[in-house]
Amino acid sequence: MKCPYCGFQDSKVIDSRGVNEGVRRRRQCLHCGSRFTTYERVQSNSFLVIKKDGRREEFSREKLAAGVRKACAKRPIADDDIEQLVDRVEEGLHQLGRVEVPSATIGRVVMEHLRELDRIAYIRFASVYRAFADVESFKEEVDALVQGRGTIPAAQLPLISPEGFSVPVKRQTKAKSATGGNHG
Repeated sequence: MKCPYCGFQDSKVIDSRGVNEGVRRRRQCLHCGSRFTTYERVQSNSFLVIKKDGRREEFSREKLAAGVRKACAKRPIADDDIEQLVDRVEEGLHQLGRVEVPSATIGRVVMEHLRELDRIAYIRFASVYRAFADVESFKEEVDALVQGRGTIPAAQLPLISPEGFSVPVKRQTKAKSATGGNHG
């Protein structure tokens, strides 16, 4: 394993632990002594993603994880929770047993899991995935989410406060004197 700090080609494993569907290894470079972590995961049979325009490309866990992370940005969601969500989505897609999976199917599966994890992240992902044509269709999606509250995880922040939604009104200030106000 190549050291990420000095580029030396050899390291030793200090600790190994099973995590999710793989192995986490703590390594130490035999040249510079730096420590780093690697993750190993069983490579399952890959499948192709059929994009909206008809193109096909190999499924990329990294692209899926990046999209979920963008939706979860600045939300109180642990990286571990995001990784578990991506694991569940990937596992579910492999269980379909298909050689090709439409991107729309992947988007729906991700949205189902995000709805359970965090409703703001869900709306963010839905706004990109569904490419809402106008504000009204976006509002309909938010309304549907608010109406179907169901069970919300305790750590999740509410989408809209129980008091409702109000827009603050700006107060007008008195005009400054003709001399231009303070000089000084």
